[in-house]
Amino acid sequence: MTVEMFFANFGHLADAPNGVQKLRELILQLAVQGKLVPQVPSDEPASVLLERIEVEKERLVKSGVVKKSKKTSLITESDRRFELPKSWQWVRLGDALLKLTDGTHHSPTNTENGDFKYVTAKNIKNFGVQLSNISYVTKEVHEEIFARCNPEIGDLLYIKDGATTGIVTINDLDEPFSMLSSVALLKLPQGFYNGYLLHVLRSPFFYDLMREDMSGVAITRVTLTKMNNAMVPIAPEVEQKRIVAKVDQLMSLCNELEARQQKKQQGRVRLNKASLDALLTSREPDEFADRWQRISTNFDLLYDHPETIAKLRAAILQLAVQGKLVPQDPSDEPASVLLERIKAEKERLLREKMVKKGKDLAPIEPNLLPWKLPEPWQWIRFGEIAADLRYGTSKRCDYKIIGDPVLRIPNLKKGVVDVEDLKFTNLTDKEKQDLSLKEGDLLLIRSNGSVNLVGRSAVIGNSLDGYSYAGYLVRVRSFPQLISTKYVHLMLESSYVRIQIEGPIRTTSGVKNINSTEISNLLISVPPLEEQKRIVARVDQLMTLCDDLEAKLNQAQRHSEKLMEATVRQLLVA
Repeated sequence: MTVEMFFANFGHLADAPNGVQKLRELILQLAVQGKLVPQVPSDEPASVLLERIEVEKERLVKSGVVKKSKKTSLITESDRRFELPKSWQWVRLGDALLKLTDGTHHSPTNTENGDFKYVTAKNIKNFGVQLSNISYVTKEVHEEIFARCNPEIGDLLYIKDGATTGIVTINDLDEPFSMLSSVALLKLPQGFYNGYLLHVLRSPFFYDLMREDMSGVAITRVTLTKMNNAMVPIAPEVEQKRIVAKVDQLMSLCNELEARQQKKQQGRVRLNKASLDALLTSREPDEFADRWQRISTNFDLLYDHPETIAKLRAAILQLAVQGKLVPQDPSDEPASVLLERIKAEKERLLREKMVKKGKDLAPIEPNLLPWKLPEPWQWIRFGEIAADLRYGTSKRCDYKIIGDPVLRIPNLKKGVVDVEDLKFTNLTDKEKQDLSLKEGDLLLIRSNGSVNLVGRSAVIGNSLDGYSYAGYLVRVRSFPQLISTKYVHLMLESSYVRIQIEGPIRTTSGVKNINSTEISNLLISVPPLEEQKRIVARVDQLMTLCDDLEAKLNQAQRHSEKLMEATVRQLLVA
């Protein structure tokens, strides 16, 4: 692709993931390689400009205006990072500057008021020197600093220490001020245009150059020596100005594209929210079906990024637990009858001492119920449908142990169990009996460093009968013949229950926890058993649709990324 073709496809390339930022970087890289504007044979070559700069520096050194700069090494063929136009020249940065220094290394006392402004890295922004958080030093302190580091309007200020290392700006303060050593001062001679050098220092080329063998572990740091010896490409004086004009033009276009994209995205977010709100306020399944059809018809408009699918999934789950996803069937046995049967079964297990009696559950206050359920549904505490909640083993597990397989948190993935990564331990017969898993059990994460993972669950299938589980998990054993474990899992994933789980989570040494009492008191909605099965089937269908849509969006993003990468490669090696 030629530069002309690049410009012709400018807007299209901006639509790639992080496309505008990549375009900005590409523009600067093309600029420093001499590929952004055409060369004019009548331009005075950079070699003549460098000779004039050398004469100017010698004159200023003799007159005592500047100090003789540190000696730099000769430029060898292997030093050159890319081929330059014939009229350009590689030069060590220190050789092309009148002065390269930094501010004070002593961190003087600075206050909110004083005689002279005191500039540090926090004040250096791309647009200039930010004064909203400026501090001040006394006249005596300023004079000591300014004697060595004397910034003037038009000089370049480069952050060389800390997290924002690499940010560079043109000094726009027309007054003397002091600086800290985290900021480097670059004074340019006549003919070396500050706008041009600004773009060179902001280019990916220079950014990468400064990070080669970067010193500092906790704090990133670029030394003055490294900057002094850094090779930079210098263009003829007249071409420098053409490059700056072209960069400014293209950066303005990038700003317009970015603003247009943000406006478009904001409109899409509003449409997305309105469509989901319409779904969530559907009163009947027929109304939901109609509104879902509208979303399906406008998928390309509403969902053009993979991250937007998460909200759609959440809406589907919320509708499922509100009784709005599938129609009710009057012939279904109501949830109240189902719950009576579960209660009778629990009492039988207690009498036969097969389970232990749990703590009393909190009463359900009608005025605290979040929404009105369909007639055959029922609000309950989670503990009402759980026969037994049991924590896992605390024994050490390892890949090398020859023993019993133990499921851990990494084995729980998106509602199912993955046994690819198994550890083992040695359990007694009693432990095996107490901790064995059965089809229809639910494994739930009770402790983790991430709040988002606490309370996540997976349904146990028949292939996992006999497996055990680790202590950060809790086994929920219910009555799979009376209630769908898959529906219970969906309920636990719904936003309403997630709020209940995440809200009261306690933290111990950075680990977030939820205990069996809190799990038992989760407020959940229960439909008739047959409707539970219909809901699970419908959710599976809709989630598959979401998965397909997400896969298509990811594929489209990868295609855009590859197109952008190919464009960059073609332009930079041309």
